[in-house]
Amino acid sequence: MQLLGAHTSTQGGPAAAVRLAEKLGFTAIQIFTKNNNRWFQRPLTDSEISEYLQELSHSKIKFVLSHAAYLINLCAVNEEILEKSREALIDELYRSEQLHIPHCNFHPGSHGGRGEDYGVKMIAESLNIIHEKTPGFQTKSMIELTAGQGSSLGHTFEQVREIINLVEAKDRVSVCIDTAHIWAAGYDIKSEIGFRRTIKKFDEVIGLSRLKCIHMNDSKKDLGTHVDRHDHIGKGFIGLEGFSNIMNSAKLRKIPKVLETPKGKEQLEDLENIRILKSLIR
Repeated sequence: MQLLGAHTSTQGGPAAAVRLAEKLGFTAIQIFTKNNNRWFQRPLTDSEISEYLQELSHSKIKFVLSHAAYLINLCAVNEEILEKSREALIDELYRSEQLHIPHCNFHPGSHGGRGEDYGVKMIAESLNIIHEKTPGFQTKSMIELTAGQGSSLGHTFEQVREIINLVEAKDRVSVCIDTAHIWAAGYDIKSEIGFRRTIKKFDEVIGLSRLKCIHMNDSKKDLGTHVDRHDHIGKGFIGLEGFSNIMNSAKLRKIPKVLETPKGKEQLEDLENIRILKSLIR
């Protein structure tokens, strides 16, 4: 059985996300451990942590990851933003560690015109500082592949590999593929031959052993446009063909798959997207 689910609301606390996901039948979820548009928030309380862990232990959910705040930029040119970004990711890792979440997903950052080499080195340096300040943490720093909009980094497999090469604690780094992002970045996952080439290249450059989650998002923008716009499964340019490739790939079968598609409060849209994904399995 493939682990499938969606980004789930934590309105009412982390335990509320587990209850909602359980109600919807998810086996994998992604959550924010704090407001995703703020640098910092009050610490999690002991009761919030214990309630979440108890709910999770009684659920059918087998995989959880957290998503860090979108404000974080580990290669920011502005010194104040860079320092805030590092402290914010430390806080995100700490919160994830408290909730026993194995991966904290983040967007690497934007070099702001300073160039790819500068950005890659700064991201790795930031991660080295962050890891040094969080010794013994089990939660891994999960680099999410990006669409490459503006000066954002992480839109090629080679960029991600270079970041990991410069990180000292390599065992603390995992990777997440976002289907809409890599499509917009120029990786064809729609055609069968393109999909096979993409997965082969990922394995050769980064290594499938580092891939711990796939964000399942169709794209409102076409191949190679470098524009990040998520759409419902089968409604965008990747189409059912691309998701059929993923759902039937033996190499990706054990990788948890999580939706980040548009949704309302009750997340009923997620149920329809998951139904479509399951229908593609041959």
